[in-house]
Amino acid sequence: MPIAASRLPAPCRPEPAVVQRLLASLQGRLDWPAVITAAAPWVQAVRDKPAPFWAMESLLREYPISSAEGLALMRLAEALLRVPDAETAIALTADQLGRADFSSGGSDSSQHKMLSSLSASAIGLAKRLLPDDAGSKPGLLERLGAQTVVGATVRAIQLLGRQFVLGRHIGEALGEARTQRKDQPRLRFSFDMLGEGARTAHDAQRYLAAYQNAITAIAESTQGQGPAERDGISIKLSALHPRYEDAQLERVLDELVPRVCGLIDAAARADINLTIDAEESDRLELSLVVFDRLAAHVQDTAPAWTGFGLAIQAYQTRAYEMIDAVAEIARRRSLRLMVRLVKGAYWDGEIKRAQELGLNGYPVFTHKHHTDISYLACAQRLLEHHAQILPQFATHNAGTIAAIVQMARHHGARFEMQRLHGMGEGVYREVMAASPESRRAAPRDSSPSGGDAAGVSGPHELSLRIYAPVGEHRDLLAYLVRRLLENGANSSFVHQLADAQVPVTELLHSPLQPADAAGQPAPAALYGSGRANSSGADLAVPEQRAPLQAAVQATQVRTVPLADEAAVRHAMTMLDSGFDAWSARPVAERAAIIRRAGDLLDARLAAYCGLLVREAGKTLGDCIAEVREAVDFCRYYAEQAESRLAPIALPGPTGESNELRLHGRGVFVCISPWNFPLAIFAGQVVAALVAGNTVAAKPAEQTPAVAQAFVELLHEAGLPTDALRLLHGPGEAVGAALVAHPATAGVCFTGSTQVAKIIQRTLAASEGAIVPLIAETGGLNAMVVDSSALPEQVIDAVVQSAFRSAGQRCSALRLLCVHESIADGVIAMLRGAMQELRVGDAAEIATDVGPVIDAEAHGNLSRHVARLEREATLIGRAALDTRFAATHIAPVAFELKQVEDLREEVFGPVLHVVRWGGDVDTLVKRINALRYGLTLGIQTRIDSRATRIAAQARIGNVYVNRNMIGAVVGVQPFGGEGLSGTGPKAGGPHYLYRFCAEQTLTINTAAAGGNAALLAGLD
Repeated sequence: MPIAASRLPAPCRPEPAVVQRLLASLQGRLDWPAVITAAAPWVQAVRDKPAPFWAMESLLREYPISSAEGLALMRLAEALLRVPDAETAIALTADQLGRADFSSGGSDSSQHKMLSSLSASAIGLAKRLLPDDAGSKPGLLERLGAQTVVGATVRAIQLLGRQFVLGRHIGEALGEARTQRKDQPRLRFSFDMLGEGARTAHDAQRYLAAYQNAITAIAESTQGQGPAERDGISIKLSALHPRYEDAQLERVLDELVPRVCGLIDAAARADINLTIDAEESDRLELSLVVFDRLAAHVQDTAPAWTGFGLAIQAYQTRAYEMIDAVAEIARRRSLRLMVRLVKGAYWDGEIKRAQELGLNGYPVFTHKHHTDISYLACAQRLLEHHAQILPQFATHNAGTIAAIVQMARHHGARFEMQRLHGMGEGVYREVMAASPESRRAAPRDSSPSGGDAAGVSGPHELSLRIYAPVGEHRDLLAYLVRRLLENGANSSFVHQLADAQVPVTELLHSPLQPADAAGQPAPAALYGSGRANSSGADLAVPEQRAPLQAAVQATQVRTVPLADEAAVRHAMTMLDSGFDAWSARPVAERAAIIRRAGDLLDARLAAYCGLLVREAGKTLGDCIAEVREAVDFCRYYAEQAESRLAPIALPGPTGESNELRLHGRGVFVCISPWNFPLAIFAGQVVAALVAGNTVAAKPAEQTPAVAQAFVELLHEAGLPTDALRLLHGPGEAVGAALVAHPATAGVCFTGSTQVAKIIQRTLAASEGAIVPLIAETGGLNAMVVDSSALPEQVIDAVVQSAFRSAGQRCSALRLLCVHESIADGVIAMLRGAMQELRVGDAAEIATDVGPVIDAEAHGNLSRHVARLEREATLIGRAALDTRFAATHIAPVAFELKQVEDLREEVFGPVLHVVRWGGDVDTLVKRINALRYGLTLGIQTRIDSRATRIAAQARIGNVYVNRNMIGAVVGVQPFGGEGLSGTGPKAGGPHYLYRFCAEQTLTINTAAAGGNAALLAGLD
């Protein structure tokens, strides 16, 4: 890895310490009262001369993002233009506009009459003309009215798109740029051929061609101009490679870097700018590695070219060090590079990812004004490196602009300001038009390098570049909505600029003070004070990945002895005799032992990951998730036991006490599967134990070593040896003997529906007590996709849900139901995305799909695939190296004619796809008729449709606009109904009750002389 990348600190450092270092770097560098003096006239002028109709300021004034109307407009902008069928367009429009009131505008300004008129005449008709129920079938007249409103709304959204997308193609964008330059001759543009990141090789080639065409067109349009006046292009590396991620570093360097080098050569020949756009934090090191490789290419082929650059996001806690790393690359390569400093656009996603992964902090600042501090400190650092870097500052904040001008004067540095097309126009109109008088009134630095050095003498001489999205509106409005929500948040400068009630001094107040408290609870504190979130690891960070890989290499799987019938009888006798002592222990003591076991497991993440890779064939990502789930089960059930298993006082007549008590049932038999040999094993066992039962635990035949390691850990945590015994052996021998044993007081089983029915019949035929069965079985899990869904998000969810863990999850997607109007495109994208999957050794970080569990599973899946090849239509399959042909099944997808063609659960990476049309309610009934009810995915932008489908589905877990796997303990309690299980849900608040027997204790306190407390109140 290049030296520059290795200099970056850990991504999740304590935020207060980072902020203090950034503040220290700004100490004595900024005169904030002078910043206010310079920026206040710009702000007031913007408020005195409102921005044009449809500009950001006008939109926020008319329909604030926090309002129902503003949110409806954003939701419609994100989805409506890509919906191809009238029925879904009507339903989407009714769904979003039906909850908002567009009958009157929010502004009395005459400049906004057009907006108010549009709202009243087009959008405001929705409640009268659109059907009240988005799923109902309106009559002819109503249908014509609904289509009229939808058409008007589409035109309104297209008008919105034209304000934020410079052109539908590069030629149109260049024409619009020429028009804007008539009034501002020195205006420059950075064209961005935007869209979602590539999911397929075809997507990547399409984006590459768009970039190549754009560079050619820009070069032709700028002939005869000097380099400083030329436009440029911004490229997104994740758009040029479908697997732009750290785990695929080798592929990225071999396949992506040459593509970008070709773009660099074309841009260098034309002497135009080329900037690498920023990505999410988990790609930061990767982006720096790639950037260094590309800089080496520039050094070799165009060392005099100064148009190559990188965007850096100030909301990342490592942004300051990232600037130093780029400066080091520039020095080492003898280049002058560009850096575009932006605030950042994926804040909520970064926060969610850190919480979901259980990281030890956040890679981004959790306070907005901490990002502002970082931006100013990074600006200062860029200006200090101006000999190696041309600073480019992208901001819409008037105070930030004034501060940058002040700092640049001190350093005598040239720089460039940037804004997003359609945003910040009012502020920059005033900044660029500032008079010499106002310039002279601004504070000047007295140092030798201050004043007008290097041509930076005042706001009117600033260079301004427009960051200009180019592409079809239906493709780019999802991006637009992210920007609108980011800039339209209540705390943002752009939002408050539009609010005249916010005083100018308050709007421009100094951010240079650290926050008193954390902006977000640490990932470890996600669930409050009741229980700590389990600790995870970020595989994109080499320092966190290395211990896991070392553990995999060092792990050897131990042999676990087989139990026979005599061992079963002996274990059940021991557990039966140990029950009284264990059950008599206070709940708090039992919970403390289970919680201690969770803490021990949390500290041994790497060791257990190594065991899961070696014995169960899991990839490292799946291993981390499984160990964390087991930790969560320990902590959650300990917490639940303390809060829910305590005696409950019940009301009753005077002179009587009533109390409900819960206690263990006896010996619980826990039978767990191989697909989650640690998490499900642990969840069953600790739930039974903390409820006061002793446990006979039978792990899957394929994965006993994982189970044995957890049993030893429980004993280390203080669990008595006569409270838990592991019994390893075949299900038809050991499992059957345990279920049929007369001491069995309950059975907890996870596995196939067929085996669950065998256990059910065995228990029903028993001559002893009526024994409860807790069963979680499989599913024919479906995902319903309508035409309002974003295809890229759908594909991400499908690939994860169907093929992660080699499809060997109870919750895995088996049946994808895609609306007929978008099916061709989604299926084509699915085919391409599957071809990008890597099937291989689970220990390798680049592997997406590891082996199936054993030869029997491989044979069953191979026969099913062979039948589908005869009876269904092949969509596509991933490549499979012949070395793995006997142990792996390549992810494969087939198209079926109807839902009913899927008749049985297929436990592997095999996806079945059907097209649907007409009434979605009918589709849900057909899915219900399969009689399985474990998981269901819904992909739609129609909120009322998602709610209605969930209400109609007889499904245990319903996921909307996300994948269908990875249920989190206490967050998504997991379990199904019908053929998918008995409930209650694992990891939910009702689970422990099923392991308990209940006793009501009633005492007649009046029998010994009456109610003394009552009698004491008599005179």
